[in-house]
Amino acid sequence: MPSYGFLSTHPPTRCGLATFNAALATHLTADGTRGGIVRVTSRGDDLRAGPQVVHTWSTRARAGWRDAAAALNTFDVAVVQHEYGIYPGADGEDVLPLLRRLTVPSIVVLHTVLRRPSARQKSLMEQIVTAAGAVVTMTETARNRLVVGYTVRPGKVTVIPHGAAEHVREPADRRTRPHLLTWGLLGPGKGVEWSLRALAQLQDLDPTPTYTVAGRTHPKVAEHQGEAYRSGLHLLGAQLGIAHAVDYQDVYHDQPTLARLIRSADVVVLPYDSREQVTSGVLIEAVAAGVPVVATAFPHAVELLTGGPGLVVRHQDPVALAAAIRRILTEPGMAAQLADRVRPLAADLRWPAVAARYGTLAERLVAARPAAVSVASA
Repeated sequence: MPSYGFLSTHPPTRCGLATFNAALATHLTADGTRGGIVRVTSRGDDLRAGPQVVHTWSTRARAGWRDAAAALNTFDVAVVQHEYGIYPGADGEDVLPLLRRLTVPSIVVLHTVLRRPSARQKSLMEQIVTAAGAVVTMTETARNRLVVGYTVRPGKVTVIPHGAAEHVREPADRRTRPHLLTWGLLGPGKGVEWSLRALAQLQDLDPTPTYTVAGRTHPKVAEHQGEAYRSGLHLLGAQLGIAHAVDYQDVYHDQPTLARLIRSADVVVLPYDSREQVTSGVLIEAVAAGVPVVATAFPHAVELLTGGPGLVVRHQDPVALAAAIRRILTEPGMAAQLADRVRPLAADLRWPAVAARYGTLAERLVAARPAAVSVASA
């Protein structure tokens, strides 16, 4: 089995990318395969090394990509998480010289593929795909965007879904009222204000629903805007007369606690404003847990939920949100029908199956490497 070097944000950083990388690394090395993390961080006071971290790339360090590449070259395969904004340089361009400096095969995992990139973003993405040994998108929508909208080789691009935890079928926290749930890092664009307005329209139900909003404010939002978004939500809830029904959990839950919270939900609500989001780990976790989902029509939701385990509604439309939630809570058999549609999907979404597909891709790259070297030297 090849050894793996991972380049990404990583715990103790608290973000979806860090959580994804930690889970993928854990499952790819669960059998004792050697692995190591090259951790990217922008915080000068957060350079401590956690388990498996072999090198820290501080984005404040000039040309830090050189040492990061050297650390990755000590493994058989480099797995590089890509998202705009985590690497230094305009649009995170410093990841490109790192990829070109690698002497081992690389798998670049694309967490975002923009539909309307700037000329600079488009050029950078095309060069990243060219430099990579293989590229992974997590949805067919993202792959199609990449292949159609960018000049790339389609054969380099593989779709592997975002992984999800195994949700043990043990009793969840008992609740006497219908429970709605949104979780993840908070900030403008999360769309929680639309859920609050929808909740206000559901006050005629008996019993009335409760709504949990779980998650800290996104660190970058907190840095620039403080807690203005969260404060605005509290004010809106008070104005709508539903503050008593909303539980704001200003914490970053560990996986067992989050799993119990998800299983306690009757509906997961994803009211995102984004029309670009091609990957949502929250959506995958909700679907894998078998909880019905109501989501706005962001690309990943449209792909996964249309005809599947949830309902998709228009953006910024609390009336449509409320109507979809009401259907799930009140229409006989609706919740069970949506849950039944999860079963064909769930096995492929769990982390062991997802990691196995990355392992197969890595082995293919390693096996092809000697042939490539011999051809190049002929």
